[in-house]
Amino acid sequence: MIKLSAFADEYSNNFDKQIEALVKNNIPYIELRSLDGMNVKDMTLDQAYEYKRKLDNYGIEVWSIGSPLGKVDVGVDIDEYMQVVRHVLDLCEIFGAKRVRMFSFFTSEYDKYADKVVSMLSIMVKEATTRGILLCHENEKHIYGDSPERILHLLDNVDGLCYVYDPANYLQCGEDIDKCMSMTADRAEYYHIKDVDTSTDLLVPAGYGDGKIDKMLNLIDRDTVLTLEPHLKVFEGYAEIDGEEMKNKFKFDTNEEAFDFAVKSLKELLIKCGYVEVGDAWTKG
Repeated sequence: MIKLSAFADEYSNNFDKQIEALVKNNIPYIELRSLDGMNVKDMTLDQAYEYKRKLDNYGIEVWSIGSPLGKVDVGVDIDEYMQVVRHVLDLCEIFGAKRVRMFSFFTSEYDKYADKVVSMLSIMVKEATTRGILLCHENEKHIYGDSPERILHLLDNVDGLCYVYDPANYLQCGEDIDKCMSMTADRAEYYHIKDVDTSTDLLVPAGYGDGKIDKMLNLIDRDTVLTLEPHLKVFEGYAEIDGEEMKNKFKFDTNEEAFDFAVKSLKELLIKCGYVEVGDAWTKG
């Protein structure tokens, strides 16, 4: 069984509209990243309770906190940084989320900082584990864990660390997607869904690029979640999330149109791979 989640801030900056996007597209989960123009890590605990009430009114659950944890320079003071980590974990507890999406620090000096990255992530994971929360590392550009080899190094050396597989990020790092899939996809706690046309390096809807998302779906042999992160149109707050220019092959008039098309494309891939929508889940027919 597969269930869908989404970064609904790509539909709208307004949180009420984000809920609208999930309800009309029959998506039961959200991965919280920005709400009303505020990054999730910056909200107060009181604000979190208010947002949780809104989600509860529509029966939407928080699958993961889509935090920017670890998207800082590798030279960060980990003792000071743990204040930010603990605040995000506090938010997790309020939202009832069992997962946090996070990263492994900006660096291009991989050998020099390998041990430090493992040490810092181990401290972060230990704190999360005591609260019953999983830290899920996303392979991302310009961080230590941007290649399948270094992803495996982290998973094998940081006890309790989990993983989010993102095919588009691998492609944008120049990696071979078949190699990445065979090495790391089965280690994923869940999956981010976006795609890239490597001939142009342009972002495209799922199934229109070279991420081989249909192959990935056919390899899944357990219950899991797919989080849509389509990046099909620049949305408010994107510059905070990714410092690079977003380049898209498809043109959409609005963020709502782009998001809805991304959902439609993923659902068409699921159907192609033999899945049937039953309630708010997808099962093999």
